[in-house]
Amino acid sequence: MTNTIDFLGFPEEGLQFLEDLKQNNDRDWFQAHKDLYTHTVLRPAQDFVLAFGDALVGISQGIEYGNQANGSGSLFRIYRDLRFTKDKTPYNTSIRMFFWEGLRKKMDNPGFYLIIEPVGGTLYAGMYQFRQPFLDAYRQAVIDDQLGPDLEIAIARIAAAGGYEIGGERYKRVPRGYDSAHERVDLLLYKSLYAQAPAIPRDVVTSPAVVDVCLAHCRTMAPLHHWLVRAGKRAGG
Repeated sequence: MTNTIDFLGFPEEGLQFLEDLKQNNDRDWFQAHKDLYTHTVLRPAQDFVLAFGDALVGISQGIEYGNQANGSGSLFRIYRDLRFTKDKTPYNTSIRMFFWEGLRKKMDNPGFYLIIEPVGGTLYAGMYQFRQPFLDAYRQAVIDDQLGPDLEIAIARIAAAGGYEIGGERYKRVPRGYDSAHERVDLLLYKSLYAQAPAIPRDVVTSPAVVDVCLAHCRTMAPLHHWLVRAGKRAGG
């Protein structure tokens, strides 16, 4: 997919809409302001997906993305899933999008995850959750004589850039069948793994520079993304 969109930044009006939505998170208010949402939040976000997705392919050719509004592409729907939560506010108050690489269902792949809020942006690279059989493939990659050290190198490179954080949920115990004295035992405990870039200020989010700034962060975090893609191929994707 190749696009020629010049993205000029997320509109101030759109960020203000998200701020106002936090104070008026109900159906009546949203319906009364839906045109404002469409023109200042949704459509700019769709344009960003195309511009940024096209740029990301330069970092990793297998990146998948799409600007559909129904949740099937990169953009998450503004409507919250209320089935399993006590919080019944109906709308998300941020713009969320995901650019993924792999053959599994979208969120079961490594990728780049961006959140846009009134205060600015937050960008991640990695995976929020390792599902089976990816979890098994990850663990086998960690103890592999080549892939294991490669992961340590990838994490070290990102940390050396300064301002980036490595995170992810961890198990308390070493998984059954693995050596608790293994030299990379700390990495074996992860059940998700990602890098987080320094916060992207609001004045960058609202400017044409946002694509290049996000791209630079992704390039710095790409070693972890590429490693997870390699590990994922062991799980059939």
